[in-house]
Amino acid sequence: MIKKLLLVFLTSSVIFCQTDIRHKISQMIMIGFPGKTISDTMLINDLQIRGVGGVILFAGNIESPSQLQQLTSRLQSFSQIPLFISIDQEGGNVARLRESNGYVNTSTAYQMGTFYNNENNTRSWAELMSGWLQDAGININLAPVGDVNVNPLSPAIGLKERSFSKIPDSVYNHCYWFIDESHKKNIKNTLKHFPGHGSSAADSHLGFTDITNTWADSELVPYQKLFQSGYKDFVMTGHLFNANLDSVYPASLSYKITTELLRNTLGFEGVTMTDGMFMGAITNNYTFDEAVTLAVNAGNDLLLYTTNTLGGKSLVDSVVNIIVDKINQGIITEDRIDESYNRIMEMKNVTGIYLADNNLPGDYHLINYPNPFNASTQIKIKIPESGNVSLKIYNIIGEEKAEIANGYFNAGTYQFYFNANELASGVYLIRMKAGGKYLTHKIILLR
Repeated sequence: MIKKLLLVFLTSSVIFCQTDIRHKISQMIMIGFPGKTISDTMLINDLQIRGVGGVILFAGNIESPSQLQQLTSRLQSFSQIPLFISIDQEGGNVARLRESNGYVNTSTAYQMGTFYNNENNTRSWAELMSGWLQDAGININLAPVGDVNVNPLSPAIGLKERSFSKIPDSVYNHCYWFIDESHKKNIKNTLKHFPGHGSSAADSHLGFTDITNTWADSELVPYQKLFQSGYKDFVMTGHLFNANLDSVYPASLSYKITTELLRNTLGFEGVTMTDGMFMGAITNNYTFDEAVTLAVNAGNDLLLYTTNTLGGKSLVDSVVNIIVDKINQGIITEDRIDESYNRIMEMKNVTGIYLADNNLPGDYHLINYPNPFNASTQIKIKIPESGNVSLKIYNIIGEEKAEIANGYFNAGTYQFYFNANELASGVYLIRMKAGGKYLTHKIILLR
């Protein structure tokens, strides 16, 4: 049975009411939509009522810089949790912002990484494009491409000059510079297409793409080195079949590749998303239901769709219904959903949760669960009077290790997500100061 809670998400103020797990699942969906304005009632309902997690924009959504800024502002105004607004702005052949819609044409990754192969040049292009995105209200660039240019004739990568270089270390360097400039503009990045599309002889947009005999471990080098450098944004899993990594499923639907290789072996800690779920490599080989179920159980946090409709109805509803049904059947677990939901909320910087209740608390209260915990826990507080609240984590010798909250709160019950990835195993103390009172609670981190 699915647990039902009434939750209101906070950043600096109350922004969203959640009634059940359906909204958590909706946060795991990113959709496209037609047109340059928002006139579609279904899209508005996806944003306002269903609580979809993000949107992807294409050239057909863009007319000019001013129109794009108005569009993204309106999208955010309908969504009560901050939206992921993404776009493919790699440069060159895959760049939604270009001369035809009021920007300028840009260099391809190949030109940046192989023809020029110059740090200043790559940084300059990345700075320009990320500045455009920042001004437009876009917060995720589905770039850079981390694929190594193993096969220059690869129809999806090499022929379109989407790879920086045939040299893995050079791909890493240019990706690093690209990402660094993006971060200066507060733009998150998406490395793609894990575990590497550059050796393929086929295009996963069109159908089954087998890289078993062409792929090499060296194609993981850009990912490995970027993760070691602290990269924690997004990674896109490709619809790429490699029998040496998984003899049954393509990477995007594979637990072995998405969870065991990407997360457990390489140590990626950010948000994973699939490549477009309506690409031929998926739709030609799996039913809609199968693809959704496998993608979630593989460990993907976001499922990417280029439309918001399915058979004339809401695609978001269709995906959510499938996942809820699989949870009730025991095929997908609520814990699997919570893993992704927590990563998404952390990426969106939404950490505080107001637990709506008709009755105000009678006294101050502080607790966490689970306890002991591994990596993350939920901290619950009750405050009977409005006022300033400070909530901090200390080690047993009194050193402050994290600040969970510090500000004015209305009387009520609140819950906070605490990620302790940077702390060592041991005993810690949560200390709450509110209403002139101090409460301390012991927590145990076990790895």
